[in-house]
Amino acid sequence: MSKKLPSYRLHKTSGRAVVTIDGRDCYLGQFGSEESRRRYGELIAKHSAGVTVDPFKSAPGQPGLTINELCLAFLRHAERHYVKNGEVTDEVQCFKCAIKPLVNLYGSTTASEFGPLALKTVRQAMIEKKWSRNFINKSVSRIRSIFRYAVENELFPGAAVRIVELKAVSPLLSGRTEAEDRPARHVVPQADIEAVKAIVPQRTRDLIDLQLLTGARPGELLMLTGGMIDQSKVVWVATLKDHKTAHRGKTRAIVFGLRCQEILKRYLTDDPAQPLFTFTRKWYGMAVGFACDKVGVQRFTPHWLRHNAASQLREDHGLDVAQVMLGHSSANMTQLYAHLDIAKAVEVARIHG
Repeated sequence: MSKKLPSYRLHKTSGRAVVTIDGRDCYLGQFGSEESRRRYGELIAKHSAGVTVDPFKSAPGQPGLTINELCLAFLRHAERHYVKNGEVTDEVQCFKCAIKPLVNLYGSTTASEFGPLALKTVRQAMIEKKWSRNFINKSVSRIRSIFRYAVENELFPGAAVRIVELKAVSPLLSGRTEAEDRPARHVVPQADIEAVKAIVPQRTRDLIDLQLLTGARPGELLMLTGGMIDQSKVVWVATLKDHKTAHRGKTRAIVFGLRCQEILKRYLTDDPAQPLFTFTRKWYGMAVGFACDKVGVQRFTPHWLRHNAASQLREDHGLDVAQVMLGHSSANMTQLYAHLDIAKAVEVARIHG
């Protein structure tokens, strides 16, 4: 039985011709035009011959890729690229935030027509939404990343010129914009931490204590399994293969002294692959945030606790040891001093807990 060929159809919203191939809509140009019919024939021929059809590449003479189509193509890429431990990372959500005002204002505009003034208009919309200055600058940078993706994959003619022009838009400077600066992360008052610990469940309380003792990131502790921890010596060591800077060739180890070990023993099981803490970073952050509100202290996130750990480690043992414990050693020295760094961290963990 022969397979039915995808049909040539009208996309009512845009007035363009469209054909759906392998579940993807490919826009062909003005409906009924000779060019759209020719484009349809080319794509059907490729599809019938088993050649992969890219729906996001514009055909010569066609209206071109729209901002909506470009963002859709990028998000499909992002959901495959920004993945850690089998889950899509928070970066995808940040891209979606940046994309929303972009498509609201310029969704139907062709990507080749989107220039610096349009980017500044999108940025102004972010300011009016009361986004922080830093988040706006990062969001604008993410929009540029979407256009870099278009350059890399030749999604529309002139993409390389567009990205150069978009780079000309300077970042918002502190004190020279309506956008507000959010308070910088800082050391959380110990009294606030104790107030939060008093009302959260023990598992959350134990995570807080582990962060304060080790300086580990929330995600680093939440990925821990029993099999990742070497328990053969006085100080336990967990070597992380998948961590924030793994793509830069850096190593990351977390060391656990006796106080940490007493906490971890409550969650170790016979299954070496079983995660010690069975909830997500988002849930952990929400639990801490809600507790802050309930006890009436300034909100802080679990990541802020690294500042507390860093401050204490730096005060007790010096800056270089604090850098080692928190995984901030310089990239070019990591391999050369890997064994020395671990030795330092083990000694600190033995004393610090």
